[in-house]
Amino acid sequence: MAKGSLVSRRRFLQRSISLAGMAWINRSAWTQQAKRSGPAPLDIKRVQEHFKQFQRQELAATGKPGPDIWPWVERNVPLFESSDTQIERIYYFRWYSLQKHIVDTGRGRLLTEFLLPVKWGGYGQTIPDAAPHHLRDVRWLREDSVANDYARFWCSSDGAPRSYSLALADSVRSVALAKGDRHLVADLLPALSDNYSQWEKTQQDSNGLFWCIDTRDGMEVSISGDGYRPTLNSYMYGDAVALAAMARLQGDTAAARQWQQKADQQRTRVERELWNPADSFYEVRSPAADSGIRKEKKFKDNGSSLKLAGVRELIGYVPWYYNLPSSTDRAVAWKQLFDPQGFAGAYGPTTAERRSPRFRYANDDQCQWNGPSWAFATTQTLVALGNVLNGAAQTHIGKAEYLKLMQVYAHGHQLKLASGEVIPWGDEAQDADTGEWITRNILKARNSPLIGRGSYYNHSGYADPLITGLVGLRPREDDVIEINPLLPERAWNYYAIDALPYHGRLLRIQYDATGQHYKTGAGMRLWVDGRLVASRSALGPLQAKLS
Repeated sequence: MAKGSLVSRRRFLQRSISLAGMAWINRSAWTQQAKRSGPAPLDIKRVQEHFKQFQRQELAATGKPGPDIWPWVERNVPLFESSDTQIERIYYFRWYSLQKHIVDTGRGRLLTEFLLPVKWGGYGQTIPDAAPHHLRDVRWLREDSVANDYARFWCSSDGAPRSYSLALADSVRSVALAKGDRHLVADLLPALSDNYSQWEKTQQDSNGLFWCIDTRDGMEVSISGDGYRPTLNSYMYGDAVALAAMARLQGDTAAARQWQQKADQQRTRVERELWNPADSFYEVRSPAADSGIRKEKKFKDNGSSLKLAGVRELIGYVPWYYNLPSSTDRAVAWKQLFDPQGFAGAYGPTTAERRSPRFRYANDDQCQWNGPSWAFATTQTLVALGNVLNGAAQTHIGKAEYLKLMQVYAHGHQLKLASGEVIPWGDEAQDADTGEWITRNILKARNSPLIGRGSYYNHSGYADPLITGLVGLRPREDDVIEINPLLPERAWNYYAIDALPYHGRLLRIQYDATGQHYKTGAGMRLWVDGRLVASRSALGPLQAKLS
């Protein structure tokens, strides 16, 4: 192994053994919670019924009986309940689905994207494009091993993190923020720094922008095509910010300054070059005449140079995922989210604006990003919108739209069986108007050997935008618990999340509009390890110290 660029095998195994021991300590977390003084535990039977239904529905959908994963659920999954039963049901369905993708390998416990093997899968059938979504969701499991093993894997010799675009440093930092794990930062900082440098060597042009083929974003046949895309260019900004924060945490102020300078320069480039004032949106710009992308065999040349695409695509919200936009004026772009000619969809937002003459243009690709809804992009949009609403005040979008997006997203998780029963589901490209799974239907029509490859597709997130958005826990490096629920007042009668791991402690975050559901008083309540530490009489922000 090369020094500085890879995590040593020995250290990897030592940390895995340590974390396995921590997992055993948390094994009876729900039982411990029930014995603690404070509020009554949530309804376990209600949760069990969800998983019994998922097992039965899996048999009806696939002809194969679903596994009993209850012991894993009890050890790992934070309890959640809400007066919005659809959002609650899909919360548990996503854990039922995700657990299928956890695989034990020589590199520890990793996550796959497909249940069937695909030729483009890497070590253990891993694929890096959705790793940020995976890491942000599994950081909320009580057993630390999955998040830690998976983060370390992408910094190992088998990881191949640059085969698709992703913000690896930001994703690893997201795990450390939730876990309060400084060892993870210290161990992986050299490899993450080297990963950034490799992106600079291979994808950065002389103008400072990073080029990317849409397929390497995992976004085939997009309307905008190849060039300087808001995705990779925002990822590089997000990674530079994360690396600066990691260096500061290690006391390396000189490195922190260097990374922050890179971040500032990248922000300036994105703001100047990828914002289209005519459309009030971040868009793809075609590559320069001397761009390295023009040497790529898969590059599709549209005949232009340094020209903005002139089409709004959902990836134009990705800069907010990393808090890149420097002015609240640019939040005007969010007016397109539910515009009938923008991205509005009954089963999820479209990936391209409907007013484009090339919206869902004819092509024979199985994976289409020219308008269909993709859970991957919806997850990015939810995280981005959460950052907007936790940032400086603006007048273009609010909490009502965040809840609406989450409800539409939950609604899209469905499949109608031949019997007429509608069950929770996840797959690839989806028709935003009918809910039909486009890729699934294409593979069936072609009698492909990969029919059903998208079943229980693991290409997006759900728990994280619910926890950090609607519930409102905003992970931090210090010992302050910050909660800002992105839920409109009185939209729900109640919600609670219990046995939620955070910085080595277990939280219960609760809202009861009238006080009649949980019988502990109206408003917000926060418990840490069974001890009430903060409350307020209405829905809204809460803060408390862990210590």
